[in-house]
Amino acid sequence: MISIDPKVRKDANGKTKSVTLTAEDWDQVLDELEELDDIRAFDQAVAEDSPSIPFEEALAEIEKNKLSD
Repeated sequence: MISIDPKVRKDANGKTKSVTLTAEDWDQVLDELEELDDIRAFDQAVAEDSPSIPFEEALAEIEKNKLSD
């Protein structure tokens, strides 16, 4: 769990108007979002029950796709 210290600005009615984070806090939020994205991708891959391929073959395919982009 991350620990951030957001600065919240509200209007006269108490409705949140803006939230400000330090660059360090923002980096922590991005790291957590990336990890969540990885977890969701893993969960989806497991749910699809698609055939597995050897790690080296997967790396080769990734590199091939990088070069063609």
